[in-house]
Amino acid sequence: MIAFPCAKINLGLNVISKRDDGYHNIETVFFPVTELTDVLEIVESDEFSFTQTGIRVDSAVEDNLCVKAYRILEKDYGLPPVSIFLHKVIPPGAGLGGGSSDAAFTLTTLNRIFGLDIPNNRLKSYAAMLGSDCAFFIDNVPSKASGRGELLEPVEIDISGLHITLVTPDIHVSTKEAYANITPRIPEISITEIIKLPVEQWKDKLHNDFEKSIFPLHPTIAEIKEKMYKQGALYSSMSGSGASVFGLFDK
Repeated sequence: MIAFPCAKINLGLNVISKRDDGYHNIETVFFPVTELTDVLEIVESDEFSFTQTGIRVDSAVEDNLCVKAYRILEKDYGLPPVSIFLHKVIPPGAGLGGGSSDAAFTLTTLNRIFGLDIPNNRLKSYAAMLGSDCAFFIDNVPSKASGRGELLEPVEIDISGLHITLVTPDIHVSTKEAYANITPRIPEISITEIIKLPVEQWKDKLHNDFEKSIFPLHPTIAEIKEKMYKQGALYSSMSGSGASVFGLFDK
C-alpha cells in the first residue's frame, strides 16, 4: 500500500510557558501542505526491512520514526514483518513536519493494511509518543495545537485561493537553539482569533515567536521572509522552528 505523507506549515506560533517535563506549552495552527509529500510504501514481507531514498537522513534504521511507529503497533497487535520503503522529498529538520508525517502515515497505513480498526483517538495517542506534532497528521486537517503540540482542535480556515511558496535554505536550526532566547508569554489575542481576519491583516498580528531568537543567528532566514513580502506575499513567516519560510500569495 502506498501513501503520501505531506508537509505542514505553522500559522503563528506562541510559546506560552515552560513545563515541568522540560518541554514548552505552545499555541499554533497547523496547516497541511498536501502539494509537498514524501512517498511511503508498506507491504507484507517474510522479514522486516526499511529502505530510504531521496533526501538523505543520517540516522540508524531503528531510530527512523517510520520504524518506531511500526514497532509500537507490532508490540501491541502482533503485526507480521513488513517491508517499508520511504522516499524523502520534504526537507528534514526544516519546520515542515516531514518526519512526524512519515510516522503518522505509517500508523494509519498499517491500520488499513491489517484491518486493525484502531480509532483515530488511539492512533493520535500512539503518534504523540513519537513526536509533539505527529498526532496532527492522523486527521491531517487545519488544527489549533496546544500543549506540546499534541492537543488538537480542528479550525475553520480556507486559503485555497492562495498560492503557498516554500523556501528551505541549507541551514540547520536545533530545537535548543530555537528555544535559547525565548521568553514564554501569554499572547493578548489567540491565534484562532487572528486567523479569522482577512489574510492581508495577518502581517502585523500573526507571529512566530521563534523568529525573535532565530533571525539574529541566521539572518539569511530573515532575508528570505523580507524578500517574500517584496515579491508581493500577503503573509510570510518562518514555519515551526525553521529554517523553512513560507509566503501566501494571491497570484
